[in-house]
Amino acid sequence: MADHPRVAIMGSGSWATALAKLVLNNLPEINWFVRSPETIDYFQKFKHNPKYISDIEFDIHRINFFHSIADAIEASDILIFAIPAPFLKESLGNFQGAFGDKTLISAIKGIVPHENLTVAEFFNKNYQVPFRNISIISGPCHAEEIALERLSYLTIASSPRERSEELANLFSCHHVKVNSSEDIYGTEYAAVLKNIIAIAAGICHGLGYGDNFQAVLVSNAMMEIKRFLAKTYKSKRKLLSSPYLGDVMVTAYSQFSRNRTFGMMIGKGYSVKTAILEMNMIAEGYYAVACIREINKNFGVRMPITDAVYHILYDRVSPALEIKLLTEKLK
Repeated sequence: MADHPRVAIMGSGSWATALAKLVLNNLPEINWFVRSPETIDYFQKFKHNPKYISDIEFDIHRINFFHSIADAIEASDILIFAIPAPFLKESLGNFQGAFGDKTLISAIKGIVPHENLTVAEFFNKNYQVPFRNISIISGPCHAEEIALERLSYLTIASSPRERSEELANLFSCHHVKVNSSEDIYGTEYAAVLKNIIAIAAGICHGLGYGDNFQAVLVSNAMMEIKRFLAKTYKSKRKLLSSPYLGDVMVTAYSQFSRNRTFGMMIGKGYSVKTAILEMNMIAEGYYAVACIREINKNFGVRMPITDAVYHILYDRVSPALEIKLLTEKLK
């Protein structure tokens, strides 16, 4: 990798903003794809994101903004995608080119709807990007704590693993430590599933269930993730390590978790539509649970927590009734 690769942040949400802050610690400048010209104008005038993590102030002279995704891709060697999965296909709609030998890093913790593909699978199938050019960045890590410069750990999954060790230099700093992995599949699917689990945890909290039950829910969730990964892509992986158990825990318990917040609103009686409108942020787990249910039709993995979340969100079953039924299935 060159001493100063041309790196682009793709997206303008909270995670994209936090990652831009990290990369600017290690490079003299970055490219940044921001879809809205009005948001770019605001950035350039006030030096911070108008909607997300607005307390991070940027040196805008070190940022090359693009509102054309094709131009941002053309101008960059490494592309860090942080566009929510439901909008990824639409955002790339005007891009007719090829990625060539560029490195793609997915910071997206969701599944592309209707395609039922993870982000790595989506780029591989639709743009013929080889998996060796795709890396996954995972937690346990919230964007808000990156902004606050609280000690955090990231994991980058690449195959070969040596690639993740090279990419770690983009994100490492005094408050962020980066681990490496070669389990692209497991890391990506675990990140998808933990958002569904976080919605379940939020629903239970909204219904008044306490810490004792939440502990049972999370431990059963890890068994559910283990069953799914073992059936769909068996590999030697340590599910008690940070990118698996750690990511589930931080998303299920943290006040910063948008999926937990979304679930809590559902548990308190909000409709799905009202919760989505009031949050003004994407809860990836809402879209992911429908995709995982569809994918699981081919495998038949027992996933009672995922099923319960689906019934509540899509079948409009009473949260109180569905969680009561779930309590009889947990151990």
